Amino acid sequence: MKKILLIAIAAMSFGWANAAQKPENTIVLGTSQGFQGPEIEKNTYNVDKKGYIVLFDGTSLKGWRGYGKNHVPVRWEIEDGTLHFIGHNNPKYKDEKGNKREGGDLIFAHNFKNFIFEIEWKISKGGNSGIFYLAQETTNADRSKLEPIYISCPEYQVLDNENHPDAKLGKDNNRKAASLYDMIPAKPQNAKPYGNWNKAKIVVQDGKITHYQNGAEVLTYNLWTPEWIKLLQDSKFSEKKWPHAYQLLSNCGGKNHEGFVGIQDHGDDVWYRNIKIKVLE
Repeated sequence: MKKILLIAIAAMSFGWANAAQKPENTIVLGTSQGFQGPEIEKNTYNVDKKGYIVLFDGTSLKGWRGYGKNHVPVRWEIEDGTLHFIGHNNPKYKDEKGNKREGGDLIFAHNFKNFIFEIEWKISKGGNSGIFYLAQETTNADRSKLEPIYISCPEYQVLDNENHPDAKLGKDNNRKAASLYDMIPAKPQNAKPYGNWNKAKIVVQDGKITHYQNGAEVLTYNLWTPEWIKLLQDSKFSEKKWPHAYQLLSNCGGKNHEGFVGIQDHGDDVWYRNIKIKVLE
């Protein structure tokens, strides 16, 4: 029933005359115009038996692009069926002439509102990365500079808890894996050590957000509430410390309360796989 409903919604959204014209196990997603480039073409994606849209199947990066770009930076590569970011300590960090290869955060170029997002991650020793949701592409006041993705949206932390110094910063371990970065710690903290696969799940439903790690619920919170504002004011994104970030995050998701999902270039090797999303009503 859920799969049929998803296809019906897709038919209305993208103008199919009859939902039966598309196979039940596929869906077409549109994309959003990038900061620097034209709109990327709409693509067809597989839908699994549980109604999840497969955003990365281990063979293609269709629908993905760099944050603020119209292409995928070369340091994001498909490696043995995983999505691998080439870190600064990796020999492939520089080209044959010794020049640094292009990096940057990566987004799936479609706005999602209510959803369940699942992704598996594996971090290198001492590595740091992150998972973004409800992200926006934002600029400074005169549109001359693209602002960092993380000042517009929540971040699900990806970290080697034992070897990265960020694990000891923040408050009450709120910079460890699966935490709402610099705001709410993940409890229980059940991340596996570097080099092992971890499973992340993020549920977004009308402003209620829940993080899961390796099958356990580790935190929940509500956007656009006094609780959310207090979290911001107690973090590095407070009105006093970072006014622009505070302004954007206060109304996270923009006027439509929707945005991109994305993953972070923090300079370290990191791998992602089994990336999928289920759209909720």
